[in-house]
Amino acid sequence: MQATSYTYDPHTRCGSVLLDDGTPVEFDAAAFDAGGLLLLRPGQRVRVEGEGEGAALRISLVTLQTF
Repeated sequence: MQATSYTYDPHTRCGSVLLDDGTPVEFDAAAFDAGGLLLLRPGQRVRVEGEGEGAALRISLVTLQTF
């Protein structure tokens, strides 16, 4: 699924994204590292993979959205 980068802390490599419906979802360092990214800026379009739904959604991968 697609989302927009919302927050990112380069020291912890954790942050959050906004899903297209505006729902914020946090991600941990493991999800960031799985995507192979070095940096993430607020507003960047990203592709995320996750498990679960709603409040139980857990992001397992964050990578840049490419066209």
